[in-house]
Amino acid sequence: MNTQMNWLAVYPEIVLLGMSCLVALVDLFVTDPRRTPTYWLTQLTLAVLAGMHFSYFNAGGTVYAMQGMVVSDPMGHLLAAFAAVATIVTLVYARPYAESREMLKGELFTLSLLTYLGICIMVSANNFLVIYLGLELMSLSLYTLVALRRDHAVSTEAAMKYFVLGALASGFLLYGLSMMYGATGSLSIPRVFEVISTGAPNKSVLIFGVVFVVAGLGFKLGAAPFHMWVPDVYQGAPTAATLLLGGAPKLAAFAITIRLLVEGMLGLAVDWQQMLIVLAVMSLLVGNLAAIAQTNLKRMLAYSTIAQMGFMLLGLASGVVNNNTLSAANAYSSAMFYAVTYVLTTLGSFGMIMLLSRQGHESEQISDLAGLAKRSPWYALVMTIFMFSLAGIPPTAGFYAKLSVLQALVSTNVQLYLWLAVAAVLVSLVGAFYYLRVIKVMFFDEPSDRSALTAPTDVRLVMSLNGAAVLVFGLLPGGLMNMCAQAIVRTLAS
Repeated sequence: MNTQMNWLAVYPEIVLLGMSCLVALVDLFVTDPRRTPTYWLTQLTLAVLAGMHFSYFNAGGTVYAMQGMVVSDPMGHLLAAFAAVATIVTLVYARPYAESREMLKGELFTLSLLTYLGICIMVSANNFLVIYLGLELMSLSLYTLVALRRDHAVSTEAAMKYFVLGALASGFLLYGLSMMYGATGSLSIPRVFEVISTGAPNKSVLIFGVVFVVAGLGFKLGAAPFHMWVPDVYQGAPTAATLLLGGAPKLAAFAITIRLLVEGMLGLAVDWQQMLIVLAVMSLLVGNLAAIAQTNLKRMLAYSTIAQMGFMLLGLASGVVNNNTLSAANAYSSAMFYAVTYVLTTLGSFGMIMLLSRQGHESEQISDLAGLAKRSPWYALVMTIFMFSLAGIPPTAGFYAKLSVLQALVSTNVQLYLWLAVAAVLVSLVGAFYYLRVIKVMFFDEPSDRSALTAPTDVRLVMSLNGAAVLVFGLLPGGLMNMCAQAIVRTLAS
């Protein structure tokens, strides 16, 4: 591999690292309490990175660099581009919220960029060590972001829980990867794939390693029974940090799941697909049933996340049927579409919580939305679109995402997957209750506060575009679905 190609493959990450350092230095000289220069420099950096990744995706090529440790392929670039857009939207929503809570510091922007750098490293990794490097960079930045409000006891408690359980998850994943290395003799994902495909001698060690890898991925995705950190951290963290944690990093978790399980361990699909099915069913049950009892909106959305990850795992678990991979591209692209639309909807849901919050008051109880339709019909309509999408009600993006996963399950013509599709629909019907309850509170309950809602122009604009995007991708899902399908097909073909 020539040196020029090495640098071109990691050019976006080099730019991002340089700009992260520059933002940290520039902020030292910023006296504006609103951190305007730092904020716009961060947003410009993310916008440039999104443009770079979209252009790389359109080029469509796959390049291996850095001694094969890094891969520049369509799936990685598309997920990195979407993660950049998600981080841009998150910071737009977070700025007024952080300012009113004395969190608007240079650390917020620098750590957001470093989190995104970790995501970029993860989605472009072609080696176990690079995946772990990106994961730890992202995780350490997120631990700090959750604890950014140092004088707030609940946030500090959430950060401690997230740190301890996150370290446990990283240990699970690292132990599993070390066992895969011991069984195959390589840290390179393509080499691991080759060894497993040719019939590795240490099958029992491989299976044991896969168990730990899947457990580690389950922690990062927030899937049951590894979900115990999600409700407490989502509720306890400042909402800005919750969105930075629950948005773009989900795309990175999806990427490393594809890299490890599909690109590296496809020969063991029979084993890890069974584990994913168990995780998916448990996540759907635990997430949807526990969410019904919640009165805190952030905690309800946390359990909703667990259920949504369960649905996505069903897509990942239906790629290999009877030892053939004919349905793999369809299944994995459906799961990728689901992950992207989930992040899009999550941005708006938590963005609305931040918009409704004010100085000294967190609008995170479901009752805080009471009478929103009378205070602001437009925001109530936008929030309704987000709730409809999470519930999978047409004509929103969430409906088509669920439909595409169900179609991937049904198209296998295997009885187990048909029953899983039926079960997923039934559990989702139960889950629709708590989303519709939010809508009922907004439109039919009397508001305790009748004051008009005020928000900066950029927040109002982005919130409206966010709601419109959820609606448009539900009415016209073909473009985004084709992008996901192209990314998966080109990546698997390489």
